Amino acid sequence: MDVDVDHYKVLGLPSSEEGSKLIENDIKKAYRAKALVSHPDKRLDDPDSPANFQSLMSSYKILKDEKARKLLDDLLRVKKDQQRRHLERDSKRQRMRISRKLKEEIERIRKEHAKKGAATDSAPKRETVGVGNGNVGGAKMGLDEEKMLKVSWENVGEGYTAERLRGLFSVFGEVEDIVIRGKKKRGSALVVMATKDAAVAATGTLLGDLSNPLLVIPLKPVSVTDAPPVQRPEEPDRLNHLVGVGYQSFEDSVLQKLKKAGQKQK
Repeated sequence: MDVDVDHYKVLGLPSSEEGSKLIENDIKKAYRAKALVSHPDKRLDDPDSPANFQSLMSSYKILKDEKARKLLDDLLRVKKDQQRRHLERDSKRQRMRISRKLKEEIERIRKEHAKKGAATDSAPKRETVGVGNGNVGGAKMGLDEEKMLKVSWENVGEGYTAERLRGLFSVFGEVEDIVIRGKKKRGSALVVMATKDAAVAATGTLLGDLSNPLLVIPLKPVSVTDAPPVQRPEEPDRLNHLVGVGYQSFEDSVLQKLKKAGQKQK
């Protein structure tokens, strides 16, 4: 007899743990039910019926024998454990393969992000404070150019940040937006004031450090007829007002005032 045969299944019974719990009467009923339909006299047209019926009788005899049935139960239990361990090994191998592929994908994503980060760091940066209506640059974004100021300074010493510029220009009125455009030797910024009056008030006023003053020029000068009289904030320094005519000579006027101030201090 083949030891690989599951004799419970030959009789149409459940195998493994459920089969080991069956009583003898259950086995007898299953054998009789199978014998009625598989007897050679009932299957004259089936040439394999004698061999099949003989296998049925052999399985029934094994299950009726207490020692043989116990050995069969032990064998089936061992086979089931082997199958379970085999499945666990396959599952472990599969998990390892999936884990390896996942690590490869994570490494690929990290490299891609590193490349993107390097590209972003190499791009020019702009420091922006406040709520703007778009890129500061004029009529394209719908801003009044007469409210906008071009500010420049030398990149030496402490320098100027957006927050510091906001504090300096806020004495003239509300500051809507500040965009800093940094360069190696000279810094510059666009300051958007809330009103034209505030922009006019800030124009021509000495701001910042004496050693590195701010040059403030309107992006679009206010017409004389439209420009209202503006009272500038008082400053204790003697250089609180700059002398000069025309915005093109404004920078020269600032430099001249600084030289005069230096000579007087000596």
